[in-house]
Amino acid sequence: MKRPTNLDEFQICLDRFATREGIQQGLAFRPRATDILIAPYGKCGTTWTQQIVHGLRTRGAMDFDEITAVTPWLELSHDMGIDPQAQDYFPRAYKSHLGWDLIPKGGRYICVFRDPKDALVSMFNFFEGWFFEPGSISIGEFARRHYMTRPDPKGLWYHLASWWAVRERADVLLLCYENMQKDLPAAVHAIADFMHMELDAELEKIVLEQSSIEFMRVHERQFDDHLIRAARDSVCGLPPGGDASKVRRGRVGDHAAYLDSELQMELDVIWKERIASRFQLDSYSVLRAALE
Repeated sequence: MKRPTNLDEFQICLDRFATREGIQQGLAFRPRATDILIAPYGKCGTTWTQQIVHGLRTRGAMDFDEITAVTPWLELSHDMGIDPQAQDYFPRAYKSHLGWDLIPKGGRYICVFRDPKDALVSMFNFFEGWFFEPGSISIGEFARRHYMTRPDPKGLWYHLASWWAVRERADVLLLCYENMQKDLPAAVHAIADFMHMELDAELEKIVLEQSSIEFMRVHERQFDDHLIRAARDSVCGLPPGGDASKVRRGRVGDHAAYLDSELQMELDVIWKERIASRFQLDSYSVLRAALE
């Protein structure tokens, strides 16, 4: 058993990650009106938001093995042997990467957006060392043959458009990753208000500390997907011991050090075709400003 060294092998492994039955079980889930569904696109702040939500509802309880155990991933719960209905916390909280069109309706929804260029870099770094051998696939190849060309409804632009279209709904909270970094207290207050949680000074201090990059790095084991890897690596044909850390630098604008100008322009073209033409958002910066 070895890690893939090209994109064809990578895609084969990725296709095994979630079973069709497991995805159908996730789609069939029926949320309660108080349930919180955290649904950013991959590598756009999901784990960070899970930690904030869990801290708010438990006053900072850290007695979990891995964040997935207390905020289950709807599309993968069945394949991991997790009953999403069995939660000991209120409100119940879940992770999902589904767009608005597909996500089970009836709960309350938090979606975090992130600059697609930074999300690309984060996704590449996340998969490298877990789903493919380090150094075997270039970021340009990964971008053009996977990230930029994923079919709807799996692609980032489809996901973003589906959530932006429902931004006025009272049961939807939209945030930007970059704005969360710039003013985390404001984001925590917005999430607490959305959850109908009273945020006293002590709770705010706890949540801000425990959702800091420094705290999450110290407690990295609780955010590294080791439960997911234990359940799915062998099924995907991946050897054990892969690196799936989610707590990295998370810098805004990090893509400038990874993506050449040609690749950045190609991403800008997709934005104009898929987002700007539909919503009059000429760039991601304009979207961010609208939410800030």
